[in-house]
Amino acid sequence: MAGVDLHSHTTASDGALAPRDLVRLAVRHGVRVLAITDHDSTDGIPEALEEAARHPPLTIVPGLEINCDVSDAAGRTTEVHVLGYFVRYEEPWFQEFLREQRVERVARVHRIAERLAELGMPIDPAEVFALVQEGSPGRPHVAQVMVNHGYVKSIRDAFDRYLHANGPANVPRKRLTPEDAIRVIRKAGGVPVLAHPGVADRDDMIPGLIEAGLGGIEAYYAEHSAVQAATYVETCRTHGLVATGGSDYHGTQTGRLHPPGTPSVPMAAWEALKQAAARAANA
Repeated sequence: MAGVDLHSHTTASDGALAPRDLVRLAVRHGVRVLAITDHDSTDGIPEALEEAARHPPLTIVPGLEINCDVSDAAGRTTEVHVLGYFVRYEEPWFQEFLREQRVERVARVHRIAERLAELGMPIDPAEVFALVQEGSPGRPHVAQVMVNHGYVKSIRDAFDRYLHANGPANVPRKRLTPEDAIRVIRKAGGVPVLAHPGVADRDDMIPGLIEAGLGGIEAYYAEHSAVQAATYVETCRTHGLVATGGSDYHGTQTGRLHPPGTPSVPMAAWEALKQAAARAANA
């Protein structure tokens, strides 16, 4: 049986598809285990669970992704993302934490709009929020508005030229460290996993994150080389972590064309994640 995908996004954050539609697409691509991991939101999980009940034996894994910023000695900012699985997301304190994160996302859109105006590319934040629907606003929404205005050719172009971590239009969020995210996920009884570390290129942080309580590393990822994936799998084996993976599917508008269920993730990763979740719940 193929089809383990432990990283996907819906319109509850910055994905293109409603949870119901994402589930249907995943089923068409042979996915049998799908994690819903929206940015700073768990609002898409109930609808995904409801739709998945119509497509046995599909299993929905409740999760989320928390965005963090770190700075190096030269003052350059790098984004580090932490996935959280099987958190007790309905607890009031956890939802309040997510609400505060989303409020900061709204404020950040306004700050990015101000920066774009300074660069001669004015946008109205209301245009960004109109794209969000019920989800969490983020840079992909800003990028789409930039495309709509003709400032850039594509969402990927917007990120490459202006919105990447150290881009001229990017404005850092209110500081939240990966260690902070790990602690929050652990407090909620979940398993914290470092998302796509090869993208951040900050492997030097991994030992400290393990010490802080990291439970896994996303090894299987489309933008990781075979060497990177093998290195992360070995790191997990050495330290007793879970080697996870997923498509990070947002929709084709991002320029990433790989569908749900890619790259191939071993069923053993799902089994190991369930075991880690059981230990976290009893900790």
